[in-house]
Amino acid sequence: MFRSTRIRTFYACRVSFKALLALSLLFASCAVAQTSSNNSGVLLTATLPESITVVAAPSAVVFTLSPGTTSNGSSAVSITTAWILGATRSSLKLYGSFNSATAALTDGNGDNIPSANVLGQVTTGAPTSMTPFTQTAPFGSAGAGLELFSQGISPANLTGTRTDDLTLEIDLTNLAVPAGVYVGTLDIQAQAL
Repeated sequence: MFRSTRIRTFYACRVSFKALLALSLLFASCAVAQTSSNNSGVLLTATLPESITVVAAPSAVVFTLSPGTTSNGSSAVSITTAWILGATRSSLKLYGSFNSATAALTDGNGDNIPSANVLGQVTTGAPTSMTPFTQTAPFGSAGAGLELFSQGISPANLTGTRTDDLTLEIDLTNLAVPAGVYVGTLDIQAQAL
């Protein structure tokens, strides 16, 4: 009997140990599922810089000049202006300008066509009729520029694009120049204010 009591006690302890082990594993897994780590934040920074891009095509316009007349350029210049601006901007302006008011085009021998004799028109912009390049723009020489458009900027159009056609003429009605090849560069540039 002593032996059978010992065996029963052994089996009872063994069963109790297994039950205790199973319960401890159950509670241990529950305790692990409810444990949380610390919070480790990651700062995200995204930058969208301001930019203005101007593309003009074609890159060359040809004039066949005649004394005492006005000559049209071979084609209009298509100007595409694209912008991404900050919230503090209120306007975007596009200008055409020359580096010299007295010599917008030159033959290289001292004979010049002044910027006052070069005219531009942008029917979707500021000079809706032919206007000489005699304004003082933020770019180029004083008295050798022309505002081509002024676009109001608001939260609705801080990002945008527009295309305008610039038609050009050279007026020789009151300017006598000798025969020759006259060359000059019209710079087209935008500014956000």
